[in-house]
Amino acid sequence: MGWRCGIVGLPNAGKTTIFNALTAARAEVAVYPFCTISPNTGVVSVPDPRLARLGELLNPERLTPTTISFVDVAGLIAGASKGEGLGNQFLGQIREVDLIVHVVRCFPDGRCPHPLGALDPIRDVEVVETELLLADLEILERQRLKLEKQHKGGDKKAGEALGVLARVAAGLNQGRWAREVCRTPAELAHLEGVALLTLKPYLFVANLSEEEFKGGSCYAALAGLGQTRRAPVIPILGDLEAELADLDPAEQREFLESLGLAEPGINRLIQESYRLLGLVTFYTIVGPEVRAWTVPAGTPAPRAAGQVHSDMEKGFIRAEVIQFADLARLGSAAKIKEAGLLALEGRDHLVADGEILHFRFQA
Repeated sequence: MGWRCGIVGLPNAGKTTIFNALTAARAEVAVYPFCTISPNTGVVSVPDPRLARLGELLNPERLTPTTISFVDVAGLIAGASKGEGLGNQFLGQIREVDLIVHVVRCFPDGRCPHPLGALDPIRDVEVVETELLLADLEILERQRLKLEKQHKGGDKKAGEALGVLARVAAGLNQGRWAREVCRTPAELAHLEGVALLTLKPYLFVANLSEEEFKGGSCYAALAGLGQTRRAPVIPILGDLEAELADLDPAEQREFLESLGLAEPGINRLIQESYRLLGLVTFYTIVGPEVRAWTVPAGTPAPRAAGQVHSDMEKGFIRAEVIQFADLARLGSAAKIKEAGLLALEGRDHLVADGEILHFRFQA
């Protein structure tokens, strides 16, 4: 199952630099708007200390982490919802992602002109978010016309959906995101099939210079906005972190320590994206491979088994469940069994984060 995060922001905000730091993909970086015409996509391993610990305990031939995809799309400008720049293409691309990563420029650079002149992260956020809100209002209007026809034909559910759409549209006109207006499963059900950008989880990346990281006002302003919006703000020194891929692990650690960082900001971005998507990790140990898998929280065991192989879901019998914490403490599956900590779970078991699962199934 793929999980896609769309990297958005104004032109010259450093989106592709952040993408390169994430993926080491070396996508083209330039200082003119719309350098990114077609979206760049990179699959990124999710940092996982538990998987590393399982490698130490079990010494498998292969450790396979779970992954998440990041998509770098063209820069957004004012008027994109009306087709300005690459607006329609841009908005269509981000409707396909599961989470929006908004890169905000927090660095001065005379070689890389800001498309709106002076550096102002709050204004930049408002420009991008306004276009997302306007684009959603346009989609809601098309959906409203469709539902009104159905309602006139006697469809009662269409009438209920029209009420939800009206509340969402009113919220968007007040600058509120659809996910702030609709919270109940019943309300969200009426929006199924309506690809609203403002329903998606959302976070900010503050793309910083080293000087700004050490105490600049732009990052502080964006961090304050993030608190107001209840959206995480991840500080990343984009240019510097993009260079980390060229260093060996020892040099990377030394470089980060010199900045007072325990790990790259990119790692936190990956982990926070994973958390906002509501995902959990489970593990399988099959032959020479220990592998991490991703499913939404609350996934039933048979469906999780289907991530490993479709035959496992069809013929699911039970799941043998070990908790990672127990294995890390006791050191082996044999000791887990001796301690009576191996659980046998049926079809109604909901997979929890950190479980090590062995699926029994009938082929």
